[in-house]
Amino acid sequence: MKRIVHIFLLLMIGFLLLGGKSYAQMPVKIRVKPTVEPDTADLNFYGKKHFWRAAGEVVGFNLGLWAFDRYVQHGDWAYINFHTIKENFRHGFIWDNDLLGTNTFLHPYNGNLYYTAGRANGFNYWQSELFAIAGSGMWELFMEREYPSTNDFIATPIGGAAIGETLFRASDAVLDDSSRGWERFGREIAGFVLSPMRGINRIITGQAWHWRPTTGRLFGRPNIALQVSLGLKMMEFQGRMRKPFFGGSMQIDLEYGDRFEARSTKPYDYFTVKAEIQALKYQPVLNQLQIKGRLLSREIFDNYRSSGTIGLYQHFDFYDSDTIRSLDNKVPYKLGIPASLGAGFLFRDVDRGKFVFDAYAHANAIILGGILSDHYKEDERNYNWGSGFSLKGGFHVIWDHGKFTAQAMNEYYRMFTWKGYRQGIDLEKEDFHTLNVQGDKSVAFFNVTEVRLDYRIMRHLYGTFIFKNQLRHTRYRDFPDVASSTMDFRLMATYKF
Repeated sequence: MKRIVHIFLLLMIGFLLLGGKSYAQMPVKIRVKPTVEPDTADLNFYGKKHFWRAAGEVVGFNLGLWAFDRYVQHGDWAYINFHTIKENFRHGFIWDNDLLGTNTFLHPYNGNLYYTAGRANGFNYWQSELFAIAGSGMWELFMEREYPSTNDFIATPIGGAAIGETLFRASDAVLDDSSRGWERFGREIAGFVLSPMRGINRIITGQAWHWRPTTGRLFGRPNIALQVSLGLKMMEFQGRMRKPFFGGSMQIDLEYGDRFEARSTKPYDYFTVKAEIQALKYQPVLNQLQIKGRLLSREIFDNYRSSGTIGLYQHFDFYDSDTIRSLDNKVPYKLGIPASLGAGFLFRDVDRGKFVFDAYAHANAIILGGILSDHYKEDERNYNWGSGFSLKGGFHVIWDHGKFTAQAMNEYYRMFTWKGYRQGIDLEKEDFHTLNVQGDKSVAFFNVTEVRLDYRIMRHLYGTFIFKNQLRHTRYRDFPDVASSTMDFRLMATYKF
């Protein structure tokens, strides 16, 4: 669990690339294919709750993961006994010092497996979250000899629900109980890759090969808009245009469901996923991953000129960069927010013949997040834990029936690290296993501005220009303030499915 590689990112990307049949739409949601509701026979068959099977899958997964860590990886954290379990309960929870990607992406991915054990056995979003909490608690208290982690116990179930529900719905789009032969085999493999715990559950129950006259899909055929952009990226740090970095970039944007549904009470009937992977010198492969899932919504006005809805949304945000060695070993930014919740407002103007316009605004409470530190460097950690808030807003404009599209957005994150270490402490002399702090006592903000322009070249092919600016500023209690800015430019070809 401590050294899970980024192959799990590829599973997430696989969802976007393999996620079943997509129906061509504009970036602003304009329905061109009617949705198909799920068959009641499928809802009755797969909606039955199986508590003991779900619980057994959670426990079995934890035992299997522990056995792999202990007997294959020989990880020191996996050598557990009754004494280590007793110590975990006696000492209690601490803030751990794992990598940002481990704590804010890989642990939530692990939580998605607990969550999906419930989801695949008939439980809804809220009920499945309890399985994620139980699975995380079991691991933290019983399955490691390291003290249980406060941040893992928060990030694993909450972030796990965000990742788990998107992957569960993705697998639902590719599975088809009415298919046979090689088509059925391919669909089952794709479903397993997207949602492994659901795949395991289908094998255990025999659903993976049992033919039924209906598809077995719990969500019918929803509206899906998918676009994939591939091209050149240039990155520059602190305005030093003389030393830009060039490389390749792929960005994937997915929108699932109807963002303007008048009333919704089912979590994740509408969500968006945005991911960027890159091939850029010195930089991590995963640069960005964001999930925004609607938990409930209500229409607040609808007239002949415009409409608006307000809702409750769950957010998952991950931005990562690494050391730019030729520029004084500076890391531009790091941000991981696996647990965030807030209100969102969506506005849509009518189609006026020449253009379509919509806009959005979100205000969120950050329950837990990590942001780059310039001073706290213990074990694998170079970031501060904290809580705070975020504000997000943007708009989309489409001209001439999609021939030209303009989008702009801004995201502002403000985070407070309140449990810092004592003034004057020498961190190099501290035992990081017991140093129970969030990091440097500080207040930090991170701001992302992005502008995107798309021009249609062929029916589904667009030329794309993207400008993005990341600005970070941290005010420390014990050190001078630090600010940095990073810009990147991308020229890409975009295919809109």
